[in-house]
Formats: sequence, C-alpha cells, structure tokens
Amino acid sequence: MDEAHVAFMRRALDLARRATGRTSPNPLVGAVVVKDGQVIGEGYHRKAGTPHAEVHALNAAGENARGATLYVTLEPCCHWGRTPPCTDALINAGITEVHIAEVDPNPKVAGKGVRQLKEAGLHVHVGLCEQAAADLNEIYRKYIQTGVPFVILKTAMSLDGKIATVSGESQWITSEASRQRGHEVRDEVDAILVGRGTVERDNPALTTRLQNRHGQDAIRIVLDSYARIPTDARIFNAESEAGVIIAVTPDAPPENVVALQNAGAEIVTVPTTDRKVCFKGLMEILGRREITSVLIEGGGEINASAIAAGIVDKVMCFIAPKIIGGRNAPGPIGGDGFPNLSDVPHLRRIQVTPMPGTDFLIQGYL
Repeated sequence: MDEAHVAFMRRALDLARRATGRTSPNPLVGAVVVKDGQVIGEGYHRKAGTPHAEVHALNAAGENARGATLYVTLEPCCHWGRTPPCTDALINAGITEVHIAEVDPNPKVAGKGVRQLKEAGLHVHVGLCEQAAADLNEIYRKYIQTGVPFVILKTAMSLDGKIATVSGESQWITSEASRQRGHEVRDEVDAILVGRGTVERDNPALTTRLQNRHGQDAIRIVLDSYARIPTDARIFNAESEAGVIIAVTPDAPPENVVALQNAGAEIVTVPTTDRKVCFKGLMEILGRREITSVLIEGGGEINASAIAAGIVDKVMCFIAPKIIGGRNAPGPIGGDGFPNLSDVPHLRRIQVTPMPGTDFLIQGYL
C-alpha cells in the first residue's frame, strides 16, 4: 500500500473527526484534494444540511481540482437529500481519480456513488483505511442500517465492582480525568438516558462540562414509568437549553404527566415490558426522531434492563483502584442476572486504556 495514499486518507480521517458529535443524523466525512503530490484543497462535513466534505474540498481547490485526485472517507452521495449529490460535483469539477475509504451503508447510496463515478470515467479505488473509517462512523452505520440509535452503556466502579458504598455515596469513585472523558462522550452523543432512581438519588444536571472547550448538551431522557420524578429536579432548570424527554408507560397518572409537562418536559408514552418502559419500543421512537446515539448513565437496574433488552452496542467501564466492599453495596449491573455462564454476553474488540492518574477504561462491543 502506497504510504502517500495512506497519509492523504489519514488526513481526511483527521478532518472528519473535527465534527464529532455535530453531524447527526449524517456521517462524519473528510475529504482531501491532491494534485502533483500536494494538497490543494480539503474540508469536512460540519453539520446536517450544510455542504458535504467533498464540496468544501473542491471549493478550496477551485479550478486546480481539474485533473486532481480526491481522498474521501465515505462514498460520495449520489442522491438529493438535504444537499445536492456529491458525485455530480466531483464529475463537474474534473476530478479524475477518487480513493474512498468505505462504501456508504446507506441503502440510498451503497455502491451507487462508486458506480456513477466509474461510469463517468473516473478511476475509483475503495478500501483504503477502511476499518478506521468504519470505526469513525459506528454510530451512523448502526442508525442508517437499523433505524434505531447506537447505544453506549457507561459505568464507573471500584476494583471490586461497586458503584456506590452501602450508604449510597458515589461521588466520586473515579478520578477527574475519568469524569472528563465521560463528559467528552456526552459531547459526542445525541441523548443521555437515566432512570428515575438516578434523578431522585443524585439530582444530576446531565449537562456537558469540558475543561478546555465549550461542549454541547445532549437531550436528557429519563425512564419514569409512572411520571413520578420531582418537578424541581435539576434537569428542568435553566442550566441547559437541551430538551428533556420523560419516557412513561400508558399507566402513568394523567395529573403526573401534566405536572412534568408544566415543568418543561416532553412526555413520550412507550409500551411496557413487565410493567416498565420497553427499551426496544423507546429506541424505535427515538430513531424515528433522528436521535442516532444514546448514552446510558443509569444505575444497576437500568443497565441490566438495557442489556437484557439487547439494545446495548458498546460498553465503557471506568475502574478505579479502590476497594469499597459491602455485600449490599450496589454494582453496575443489577436485575436477576444470567443463571448460566453460557448465556452471559461477551465483549469483543476490547480496549484497555490507562487514564491519567490511576484509573483504567475498559471498553468493548456487545
């Protein structure tokens, strides 16, 4: 594999990452225009409804784009969506060669863009840095193929698997560095989900607080079957302009629903599973609203229900080298548990990352 080709595609990937958390429901895409071994234009998709990466790169290159090579992290679109087709822009600009990291999983594209470019006489190569491009858009890939959000379950615990002491104290088990990484994840997702117990116990704002830059707040979602959370909870205050969705069951008392609506919440009624909000039903509702990613930051019962429902795609577990102890101290996964080891979910593609200080982050995919 030519090192120059790889270097240009890596540059395109780096550009795409600049918009992490900002392009939903669209993918992250970066593009670089090269001529005579030199970059003459580059760009990345910044937000849904704005020009795509290829257009930014072509505009930067101008007339010099004629006869040049384009490196792009995702197959150029060939259909009208919020913006015109990028394949037409490439053909009209006189690009003669295109290197594409991965084919777009969107059924509206899915190889059609590659075919259109080839039919126009362009030399097209697919697969350069393909895995890196797929990892970059793991949220988009899940959403565009299934119509439901990519779900991340994040938890923080002690070395002996406790998320709080027996008295309920949990702030803070992990380090400041680990908590900052958690806020970075909040900045990258469309929504944060917790249960009623977390709101009543910890009264969190569920906002994004980053040390070095301004972050964006995700939509706050609370599972509250009977609409019983207090209306003076911090999620309703003016700390954030992000919306609040309370997911209730059809059995929620109307007067409770009205009180939460008056506090500023949007109520979403979801079918039940064992008299609780059905996770799969909720994910389908969120998907129809173009919410492409959800970060679960709940307690043990919410986490257990999410795993049992089969909605979790990725697990992030921060582990602090502390021993809390206590047979009644809560752990990160509650519920009834799996009776047989043969039924236990296994993580794959595991990464173990030392955090600054003493904590570790273990993450993988279900």
